[in-house]
Amino acid sequence: MRHLIIGGARSGKSALAETLARRSGQPVTCIATAEPGDDEMAQRIAHHRTRRPADWSTVEAPLRLAAALAAHAGPGRTLIIDCLTLWISNLIAGRRDDDSITDLSAYAGEKQALLDVLPRLAGDILLVANEVGSGIVPMGQLSRIFADEAGRLNQDVAARCERVTLVVAGQPLTLKAPAPD
Repeated sequence: MRHLIIGGARSGKSALAETLARRSGQPVTCIATAEPGDDEMAQRIAHHRTRRPADWSTVEAPLRLAAALAAHAGPGRTLIIDCLTLWISNLIAGRRDDDSITDLSAYAGEKQALLDVLPRLAGDILLVANEVGSGIVPMGQLSRIFADEAGRLNQDVAARCERVTLVVAGQPLTLKAPAPD
């Protein structure tokens, strides 16, 4: 089953994904998209790692997410992808110091690869993403493009998932669930 877990910053998305993965009783692989570009991000990454059981594996995939999913998904396995929002940022902004963007082709290709592979993946897939569309329209071009692309990706991924959960203040709210048998 594919399950999108979406919410604001520090809403409890990752904690919910980790809880669901623990409950699965299956081997778990975390597909991490964050890159430690500064000390604060390195601390965030370390915090996430220390919460996870020692028997879970971690694969770093800051850019080639679809390939990582295809390589690690399988029957009787659970993958946590944490998170789609950082992955978008890596692809469209990278290590830019300015607020301009000229080419979205790398992102477009990787996004399509992700959307193509998602329906074919075996096992349980828990995708974590930020909901960035509830705030104001960002002022800079790069920020607006990022918010637009995050919203579009979240919609596209949600359409391919059997379950979608919004997390607010640590409380999950089911937005989409499989129909009862």
